[in-house]
Amino acid sequence: MLELDGLGFAHERGQWLFRGISHRLVPGGILTVLGPNGRGKTTLLRCLVGLATPTEGRIRADGAIGFVPQNHRTPFAYTALDMVLMGRARHLRPLATPGRGDIRRAETALERVGLDHLAHRDYPTLSGGERQLVLIARAIASESPVLVLDEPASALDLRNQGRVLHLLRGLADEGRGIVLTTHHPDHAMEIADTAMLMFGGADVRIGPADTLLTDSTVGALYGVRAHALVLDDAHDSGGPPRRVIVTRYDQEPPV
Repeated sequence: MLELDGLGFAHERGQWLFRGISHRLVPGGILTVLGPNGRGKTTLLRCLVGLATPTEGRIRADGAIGFVPQNHRTPFAYTALDMVLMGRARHLRPLATPGRGDIRRAETALERVGLDHLAHRDYPTLSGGERQLVLIARAIASESPVLVLDEPASALDLRNQGRVLHLLRGLADEGRGIVLTTHHPDHAMEIADTAMLMFGGADVRIGPADTLLTDSTVGALYGVRAHALVLDDAHDSGGPPRRVIVTRYDQEPPV
């Protein structure tokens, strides 16, 4: 469980990046955070994992939180498997080395993200998308009850975006709480229970993803013309019709 109570952050006195955020993430829940660049999404995540200190409010967590940053590079030639093994650190005694069980969990995590064939490749030689998947595998290997991910699909191709969305939904079904930022409303509607829209300052809206994410709210959030469409692909997918939001890039945004 992860609980936010009146959370706020200001770079300078009175200049609030965000304020008044309260939410309770239960095991198995997925919260997606959306908003334009500079509205505080990454800062919020940094507060959740202890890398930044909120100006006001409280954060309570039951257990460890696994973190997947948006961009990560290392000058050291660790292998992909070594990077994932780092997620096992919290389970080890001081100065202890990973055992066979830890290695097997790391290998399984790489398999889950589809990169087991790159286990012994040097991490710096991987593509940006492959590095992102390795970091997701590291968070999985940590076995943390809550995972926090900063735009986990931003560097991925369409197929791997689908892989990550399916993976995150599966992790939630196993009982983990998930918090992720995204600029894709469709990703939020595909897997999230709850959406958080960061309009700026104290204007933070939280609610069920399927009702909060509409063409009007997404359009207002990003300053674009957005259109909601219903895709009746039940024949192909075996599921009910899905609602998606698209934008017209050939139009001038509203002023």
